[in-house]
Amino acid sequence: MTVTRSILLFVLAAVAEIGGAWLIWQGVREHRGWLWVGAGVVALGLYGFVATLQPDASFGRILAAYGGVFVAGSLVWGMVADGFRPDRWDVAGAAVCLVGVALIMYAPRSG
Repeated sequence: MTVTRSILLFVLAAVAEIGGAWLIWQGVREHRGWLWVGAGVVALGLYGFVATLQPDASFGRILAAYGGVFVAGSLVWGMVADGFRPDRWDVAGAAVCLVGVALIMYAPRSG
């Protein structure tokens, strides 16, 4: 159950951080206004809170692993929100990152 909870928290954190950055991007780069920017700031704050809920107590480990989730999640977000189509190298890179996440977070450790 701990691994499942951890994965769900990573997904929630990805939605909050990537969504927050996207909202700010839309507000500034696409001229949608300060309301979009404000919503993005709130979402980014939510990301910071969600990251603290991970069962592992190591800040460095959580943020390092989240980096891989962010890479893969950003490609998915781009596909859904902006019609981006990743090429095989994007997909391969994201897969490598997710393998890294699994190693960092879920590899058996002594002690």
